[in-house]
Amino acid sequence: MSVKLTTLGILIYAVMALYLAAGAALASRRRAALAALAVLGLADAAAAVILRALAAARPEFMPRYEVALACGIIIYAALALALAAGAVLKREGPAGTVLFAAGFAAAAAAFVVRWDQAGHAPLQNMFEVFLCLGMLMGPITLFCRRFLGVRLEGADALIGVIILFPAGFVFKAEPQRLPPALQSFLFVPHVAAYMLSYVVLAKAAVLAFLGLFRDRPGADPGALDYAASADRVARLGFPLLTLGLVLGMWWGKIAWGDYWNWDPKELWSLVSWLAYVGYFHFRYMFGQKHRRANCAWLVAGLVAIAITLLWVNLARLFAGGLHSYAT
Repeated sequence: MSVKLTTLGILIYAVMALYLAAGAALASRRRAALAALAVLGLADAAAAVILRALAAARPEFMPRYEVALACGIIIYAALALALAAGAVLKREGPAGTVLFAAGFAAAAAAFVVRWDQAGHAPLQNMFEVFLCLGMLMGPITLFCRRFLGVRLEGADALIGVIILFPAGFVFKAEPQRLPPALQSFLFVPHVAAYMLSYVVLAKAAVLAFLGLFRDRPGADPGALDYAASADRVARLGFPLLTLGLVLGMWWGKIAWGDYWNWDPKELWSLVSWLAYVGYFHFRYMFGQKHRRANCAWLVAGLVAIAITLLWVNLARLFAGGLHSYAT
């Protein structure tokens, strides 16, 4: 037996994961909501066979189809699994957990395939960044549940869908050579620290957003304390955000001769960091006296991160920045 790292082989493994997850969900009597996963798997398989035959007839198009099918179809499988997990996790039971785990496995498989195709850690462009973010959602959810006592896995599954959507439908998937500026030992730790912090702080922001409307401490002893949970998660994400900033300054000194160059990406990274510094200072000063203000601050922090990740990278206004290769 051998593992087939071809487009069709990887697609088959993705379909197997879909069937396995759907079977687990169907055992919990979620037939109406999740039977479509099997149909999706069959449709994907048929499309792959057709495109594979077309690529065989026109070999010059093979590299593009390989990239699109090997990475793209697994991302769609991860999207479907995460979305289904979000629906199932609204009720207690193992089916949602199984679906979520299968979705993470599919996203991790796409990440590994992309690494093999690109020949370097897939953290260079926006497609690879969002693929990495989607893969990290599973481990972050497990860590927060085990060590922080923060659950809400259904919301995490929906976060995964939102994160993977740009990778699946927006950004181009063609592999790119790593430019000389990124060929550094700091490339992986710097970007990975930021990716981890972004996922963690996105989870904190979602908890905080729910806390703006549902947080009623003491009303139900068994209910989740959204504001306190968001704070615990933010305390995990902020050191990672700080690590990413410090590693970036170190890398800037090596690459450009200065720790700080007032580049648009650097400025907005600093704005994001200062937003969370302000949150922790505000919470230290007032504690839980202004719970909704605490929650609003965490939501604002995620807005700053979104600007740093999307607007600064994609807007033509910043095309001449030192970090323009990240687009």
